[in-house]
Amino acid sequence: MSETARTGSEFVFVYTTLPDVESAEEMAQALVESRLAACANIYPGVISVYEWQGEVERAEEVAMFIKTRRAIAEETIAEARKLHPYDMPAFLLLPIDGGHADYLDWARRQVKP
Repeated sequence: MSETARTGSEFVFVYTTLPDVESAEEMAQALVESRLAACANIYPGVISVYEWQGEVERAEEVAMFIKTRRAIAEETIAEARKLHPYDMPAFLLLPIDGGHADYLDWARRQVKP
């Protein structure tokens, strides 16, 4: 395993969806300012289809990938949950198996140890 792959394993993405860009930007800014996220990527224009309370729903949403350390992922989710407008938001942890060493070094400096 390369050095890049090993150093990346300490990071994860926290994936969530939100109703609009404004709420995603507010959450992203709060998480970055509190050093719970190195970065958050916001993807508008997501269409979600799901069953809720017995009905199939379709919603336009915003997807967000929050880059953080695995060691503080639960703390990051707990804070994001406080900021999330949904009653039952999705929070999924996705592993980051590697990446460019310079970028990962930068990310390490941005988030709590």
